[in-house]
Amino acid sequence: MTATIAALQMCSGTDPVRNVETMRRLVREAAAKGAVYVQTPEMTGALQRDRAGLRAILRMEADDLVVAAAAELAAELGIHVHVGSTAIALADGKVANRGFLFGPDGGQVCTYDKIHMFDVDLDNGESWRESAVYSPGVVARMADLPFARLGFAICYDVRFPELFKIQAQAGAEIISVPAAFTRQTGEAHWETLLRARAIENGVYIIAAAQAGVHEDGRETFGHSMIIDPWGRVLASAGGTGEAIVLAEVDSAAVKAAHDKIPNLRNGRTFTLETAKAPAKGGVAA
Repeated sequence: MTATIAALQMCSGTDPVRNVETMRRLVREAAAKGAVYVQTPEMTGALQRDRAGLRAILRMEADDLVVAAAAELAAELGIHVHVGSTAIALADGKVANRGFLFGPDGGQVCTYDKIHMFDVDLDNGESWRESAVYSPGVVARMADLPFARLGFAICYDVRFPELFKIQAQAGAEIISVPAAFTRQTGEAHWETLLRARAIENGVYIIAAAQAGVHEDGRETFGHSMIIDPWGRVLASAGGTGEAIVLAEVDSAAVKAAHDKIPNLRNGRTFTLETAKAPAKGGVAA
């Protein structure tokens, strides 16, 4: 089946109310352009680096503004609305970086908690420790849409190809990668990683991104994009500002890619051995 899907590019600030207003406007615009599935970026509700500031705006899932708005929009427009992720308060005091998928009736199809935490020190002095605040997910997830099977990933997950391979082998035809990539890592790796995951697995990749300079001081890379199973960029946005990225997906293209290069079927198990270099004048073991 074919369908039009959309990735929304945003520059979320620290106020969830304003961010929800932006999300509502962009989702409606995407639906008006024919999108039957719309994805928002990672941390749609707020980008807030200050931990105390984040805690002040956190809500449980049942009371979250982004979650409620996404459900309403899905029902109003009769489409699938995928909140790439938003911060959700957990009962144990931790926080989930959680994505939500809502169906055309407004019902929640599933959630996905980001598995891999962004704990890094970059050359420009940026230091991130997501694991100090967020509780990592432990379940990979897929959902069957009317036009394709959708797999889930969030931002840093893109650097862990085994997550994508497992989903592709289980029949995923589209894998989502909503993100808030830093400018430094985005310039170096964003498009390369996304295209590699598409090519390795013969799937569509849809990646809605945060873009620009945010109220909390961070700068994100943007360049939201949709990539086909052959690794071709079908549509992309720039590095700053809001955007709606649209493309048509076709499950037949996934099958065609798998038929041309059946690497998911051709994998083999093997063992790994390490040879010990001989000492000078000796013989290798």
